[in-house]
Amino acid sequence: MTIEQLTNEFELARPQLKSYVLRITASIEDAEDIVQDTFLKASQKIDSFRGDSSVKTWIFTIASNLAKDNLRAKKRWTENVTDICKAAAMAGSDYFREAMNIQASSPHGQFEVKEHITFCLTCISKSLPLEQQICLLLKEIYDFKISEITQILGSTEAMVKYYLHTSRAKMVIVFEGRCALINKEGVCHQCSELNGIFNPKQEFEIEKNKIEMVKMADKGDKDHLLDLRFKLMKEIDPFSSNGTDLQLHHLAYNRKVMENYSEEKKE
Repeated sequence: MTIEQLTNEFELARPQLKSYVLRITASIEDAEDIVQDTFLKASQKIDSFRGDSSVKTWIFTIASNLAKDNLRAKKRWTENVTDICKAAAMAGSDYFREAMNIQASSPHGQFEVKEHITFCLTCISKSLPLEQQICLLLKEIYDFKISEITQILGSTEAMVKYYLHTSRAKMVIVFEGRCALINKEGVCHQCSELNGIFNPKQEFEIEKNKIEMVKMADKGDKDHLLDLRFKLMKEIDPFSSNGTDLQLHHLAYNRKVMENYSEEKKE
């Protein structure tokens, strides 16, 4: 493979790669750095590529290893991350002031319920053990085969299947008890609350019923509802959606809150 071929393949993979790393790290800066470092490392090791996998799989392998190195020493987030971050936001005025300014000034500052659903999945999936989160994203969002994920993680097929089964089961349980959009007893109403703040004139019930996951709430089984969440996430690029600037601001805020939360837990 020549450097020109690598560059072409990398540019084709870049949008998915960047969103993948963002969803693992919850950091715009880390995502940009890791994507750049991935290209540099691939360029340096281009002679080691033997064609045992696709170039895309090889690139994702390098990026995954860099992301794992970045995250090894960091605490995983808790399942109630959204509750913790909501409490922090309500306790101060900076978050909402900055968010309202983004909405007013940015063409990509809209609040959309379907995008917040995928945002929530990003945050809550960070409560999974790292390998489980990586497997879940690679399989359900980026359509890698189990054999390819085995190569990316340097693991066995049996372990990858175990990670996928366990992570899916965990996400089903968490969302069943949390999401008020699909369960009347769900404890989290942030989609409706934030929609009321950013879209006060919008009829929330009409908006939420446009989403397939909500329509299927009474009909679909729990695994199917999780698949519909994944489908939404596939459709939304966190760097180019109608609400990119608002959601990335929200993600940066949550990351800061959770880092402070982890530090407080150490004391």
